[in-house]
Amino acid sequence: QVQLVESGGGLVQPGGSLRLSCAASGNIGSLNFMGWYRQAPGQQRELVAGITGGAMTNYADSVKGRFTISRDNAKNTVYLQMNSLKPDDTAIYYCHIDFRWLAQNHVQWGQGTPVTVSS
Repeated sequence: QVQLVESGGGLVQPGGSLRLSCAASGNIGSLNFMGWYRQAPGQQRELVAGITGGAMTNYADSVKGRFTISRDNAKNTVYLQMNSLKPDDTAIYYCHIDFRWLAQNHVQWGQGTPVTVSS
């Protein structure tokens, strides 16, 4: 069984910063892709940022230059540093991991952490 524990969401004013964390535990095996998705009310879930096992990163155009994704493999944790936040960044943020366990590929989602950008 795999668990993802997310933290760091909350209320912040426009222009502010937040740092999200997602720690994975359990039968993870080999952690591959780790990413953050978000879903705003009435919108589809979208990829915000992802990082591969080789530390290659990709970002949604809307967050490039403002958000930074990183990972600590020793702690099985992925982070999302969010700077210069805008009201449009308001959403539920979900952690996502791809891992290989017992010769099979698996995915796991976190429970979501809310981010609200408002004055």
